[in-house]
Order: sequence, then C-alpha cells, then structure tokens
Amino acid sequence: MRPLQRRYWHSISARAAAIILGDAVSAALALVIALALRTDGERAGTYLQAFPAALPLFVAVSVGAFAIFRLHRRLWRFSSVTDLVAIIAAATLAVSGFVLLLATIGKLGWMPRSIPVLLWLVLVTLMGGVRVVRRAAADYLGGIVRPPRPLGAVAGHSRRVLVAGSGDQVERVLRYIERERGTLLDPVGILDHVEARASLRVRGVPILGAIGELARVVQALEATERRPDCLLFAGDPGQLHNGPLVSMVAAAHTLGLEIAYLPGVTEYDPAHRRKIDLRFVDAADLLGRPQVELDAQLVGEALRGRSVLVTGAGGTIGRELVRQIAAFAPRKLILLDASEINLYEADLEMRENHAGVPRVAVLCSIRQRAQLMQVFAEHRPDLVFHAAALKHVPIVEEHPAAAVQTNVLGTRNVADAALRYGATAMVQVSTDKAVNPVGFMGVTKRLGELYCQALDLEGRDRPRAPRFMTVRFGNVLGSSGSLIPLFQRQLKKGGPLTVTHPEITRFFMTVHEAVQLVLHSAARGMTDQETRGRIFVLDMGEPVRVMDIARRMIRLSGLRPGVDVDIEVVGLRPGEKLYEELFDTREKRSPSPLKGVFEAASHIMPKPMLQRVFRQLAEAAEQGDDAACRTIAVALLTKEAEPQPLPSLPQVAHVAQRELLAHSF
Repeated sequence: MRPLQRRYWHSISARAAAIILGDAVSAALALVIALALRTDGERAGTYLQAFPAALPLFVAVSVGAFAIFRLHRRLWRFSSVTDLVAIIAAATLAVSGFVLLLATIGKLGWMPRSIPVLLWLVLVTLMGGVRVVRRAAADYLGGIVRPPRPLGAVAGHSRRVLVAGSGDQVERVLRYIERERGTLLDPVGILDHVEARASLRVRGVPILGAIGELARVVQALEATERRPDCLLFAGDPGQLHNGPLVSMVAAAHTLGLEIAYLPGVTEYDPAHRRKIDLRFVDAADLLGRPQVELDAQLVGEALRGRSVLVTGAGGTIGRELVRQIAAFAPRKLILLDASEINLYEADLEMRENHAGVPRVAVLCSIRQRAQLMQVFAEHRPDLVFHAAALKHVPIVEEHPAAAVQTNVLGTRNVADAALRYGATAMVQVSTDKAVNPVGFMGVTKRLGELYCQALDLEGRDRPRAPRFMTVRFGNVLGSSGSLIPLFQRQLKKGGPLTVTHPEITRFFMTVHEAVQLVLHSAARGMTDQETRGRIFVLDMGEPVRVMDIARRMIRLSGLRPGVDVDIEVVGLRPGEKLYEELFDTREKRSPSPLKGVFEAASHIMPKPMLQRVFRQLAEAAEQGDDAACRTIAVALLTKEAEPQPLPSLPQVAHVAQRELLAHSF
C-alpha cells in the first residue's frame, strides 16, 4: 500500500474508532441515566451492583446495533435529518436487543418495566445531542455560524439582502449563505409565497411578509436602518421574466433594489464547498431592451438645492418622482395632490424615509386655478413636474368634461402658474396614447402637449425664459389599474383572464425607468436651448402581445391556458387602440445625446389659437356638455399648422359629432 493511501486509511480508522468509542460511552451513560431517572438517583447503583454484567452487555449490544447502521461512517459535521433517523433506528435495535438478551438469560426481571422506554429516549437524546454539538462547534470554529447582530448594526462591507421565494428554496439559500462566509451577504428578512407565515423564522431570519408586500417590507426595514441593498430571489430566475413575479421585479426597480439570484444553489452540496457566484437580473431581461443609462451627475446639478413641486404626488408616477427627487437633496419639496389619502401616504413615506428633506404637502386640485396660483405664489418652485392626470381610458371616454378640466385645463393652469411665478422649468408627463389618438384620453393629453410646446417655443429668443418640456412613454409595469395586477386578481378568482383583442399589443416599462427619463429630460432641457418645442420619447423596444402575457401567467401558476383557466376575448373598450405608437406620422424623430431616447419635433400650434379654443373648452366643461367638449377638442386636432377660424361654441355643439370624428381619424 502506498504511503498516501496508508495515511488515508489510518485517518479513517482513527475517526471511526473515535466515533465508536463516543457512541459506547453514550450507551453506558444512557443506561445509568435511565436507572437514575426511574429511581430518582437513589438506587441506580444498587441495580448495577445486583447485575454487574448489565452495563457491558448493553454497551456491546449497542455498539453492534450502531455498526449495523454504519453510524461510524457518517460525518458528524454534516449531520442532518437522515442521520437522526439512523440514530433512532439504531437506538431502537439496541434497546430491543438488550431486552431480548435479558429475557434469554433470565434476567428480564432485573430492571423495572419502564426502563426500556427511558433508556431509548435517553440514548437517542445523547447520541443526537453529541452530533449537534459537534456540528455546531465545527461550524463556529470554521467561521460558518455568525453570531446574530442587533437590528440596525452595520455589517461591515456586507450586502444586505431580502430573500424572496418558497420555504424550501429560501432555506437552501440561507444555508449556503451561512456556510460560504465569503459571499458577504447579510439576510435581513424573507418574502414568502404564503402570507400566513409572516412573523415566523427560517434559520433565524424573520419572514416579514408576502412577495406582494415588497414596498411595505422595505419601508419597515428602512425605519430600523436595515434597508436592503438587494432582492435575492431563491427560485428559478426564469420565473422573473413573466407572470406575477413581474410585479415584484417592477416594485424592486421602483424601490431602487438590485435583483439577484444564486445559480445552481438548489444543487448545493456542503461537503464539496463549491463556490456559487451571485448574479444580477437586468431590467433588460424583463423589458426586452437595454436599460437606459442616465447621467446622475447632470440630474443632481439640476435638482440639488432647488425648490421642486410635483403635481399628482400621490399617484404611481408622482410618488416615484418624489422618491427620486428627494435623493438629490432639493431645497424644498412641494407635494400637491387632489386625493387626501394619496397625499397623506406620500407625505408619510417622505417623513419616514427622507426626514431631512424640507417638504410641504398641499391638498389642491390642478382644476382650481385660483388656489393653484396661490400655491405657486407662496412657494415659488424652481422646477415643476406635472404628473396629475386622468388616465383610465374607458372612464375618460365616458366623462369628456371631467377629462378636459383635468388633462387640458389643469395642464394649462400648471403651465401658466409656472410661467407667472418664475419657475425655471416645467416637465409634463405624457403618454403614447396621445399619438394619433382614437380615444378621448389621448386627445386631451395631446392638447396638453401642444400647450406646453407653444409656451416653450415662446421663449426661443430669450435665453432665461422658462422651459416647458414633455416626456412621452408607454404603460408602467405593476401600476394601479394596469394589466398585471388585473390578471393577478382574475387568477385568484379562478379566471377567466380577460383580453380585449387577440392581437392587442402594448409597450411596457418600469416606473423607476420612466421617472429617470423624466428627470433626465428636465436636466437636459435646462441646459440645451436647441430642444425647445420637442418631446422626449423613450425607445421602448418591441411591443408585447397581451395574449402572450396572459398565457404565461396561467402557466406560471401551474395551470393550463384554455383547460384550467380560460382566456376570454371581450372586445376593445371604448377609446382603446389595438396597438400603441410612440411617434405621430407628422413628427420628425431625431436621436438624443442620451442613448435609447429620441426627440420628436412635432406639429406646433400657435398659443393664441390654443388659448381661444381652451376658453371654449372651459365654457363647455363648466356646463357639463360632454358632446361639446369632445367635438371642440377633436376639431382642434384636425387643424393644420396655420390657424383657421373655429366655430363658436353654440355652433360646435350642434355639429354632428360622428361626422367630425370620421374626418379626424
């Protein structure tokens, strides 16, 4: 035998001998302890003196039983449930064999009848306990077990992670993190698929909520100075590309969290100590296009130290604007919203997460022109981000007067206030539905674009004139009232999932990316006078078929489309387009210095013409005349670049609406 092989077998033999000796001692102690427990420790010695051979006999039988189950060939350091099962089986065989041996030699009456049960319990406890202590000691000395840190403690250079996934998946990931100290990952909490498990723990890490509660959990951790840097997904990373987990991915991007996974962790074998690298999920994987790279320094120079007002601050886009703006240390942040509860929640979030940023919460509708002017007169914002709008296509289609008051006249009010009280710039959030609109929501948003373009061009010859910019993009993933939350709600009810048309497509983006685009557009527009009158448009890649999303979500739930859950085609809703566009046919598209962003030089209408029509719209909206509002707005979009006489309000109200719409589209 070679020297290396000899040393190996010697080490194996020594380890086996040590384990056998330890198990023999455990067996001897188990018999003594069982007798002591039965007799309160007073007569244990008496029993052993009465039959001195009992102790060596039980040790011999036990060692034989342990050898049958090969306990000496198991690594104590990696003890598991299978080892415990083997110990129980070996202990059962040892006690049973001892009882049979006593019966054979006529000594069964030597011990009380309860001794075998006590002996079995003590033997299992001793042998299992010794192995647990051995594993814990090895893990501690090897640096695997880390003593718990108090909440709020800083983990050196480690990365705080919030682990998401099912129980078994999460347990494997946490076990890997414990053993591989070099990962420098610090689990601060768990998001579980089952809501009822909240407040429980897995390997000492608390379950803080369900996967759908990511935003709430992150806020709670931030309040205790334990905000995660990363969302660590414990399952198959392919699931992140579709289905209900898309909302989690979108929410993570909104909260500024990186999304990562550990490839192959499900096959992790602690005996081999194979290193697994942390990999990150790019938004490009979700959106099918490169993530837009923005110039944080440029945005910071535009926002830092300025007074900033955000309309619609409690909505999906508005609240994300507030979050990102607060990170650039503005001098003051004015949150304006017409919804009391939305304004309260947005203000509460700022108080909890950005207490050092001076802020004012203002309950005011952009329809209230006089009150809005007072707000601007009091706070004198340098920058205005206009996100307030009515956006739900079918509802707006049924309420044209309300849409005119908010999307058209409200935008005019904000722009006029910004102009009157010396704002440096105003940025309007628009939509792809404003391009070649077929629905009234798109019509009203396009009129808002036209007004801001007209004001922006007015200052072309005045370098210090305020900027009025428009940012146009498509659907926001996971926002209230959007596609994926609707499908999730329908799936919970067992279906069917409703799709308006088999071929309907939509552009998608995360709210985080959309707001970055808005902020960067503002910063760029403030430093480049050549972009006056242009609209910033994101290159959103290829549109996605809604039918495909519905099928993926059903499959991800473990069901079969058309078999377990139906997909019902319900027909296009009023004002809904089959496909969306990012550019009007008359708009000239040009590249922007920012990769992935285009600038649209579109058809411009003179400000006097717009003001005259807006006065007509205001009169019709005040009277609640939905037909007149629709007809006036549509008629305006049919006009050419040169102003033409528009009919008076009484005349317009009597024009056949259907005829005008036919000529328009």
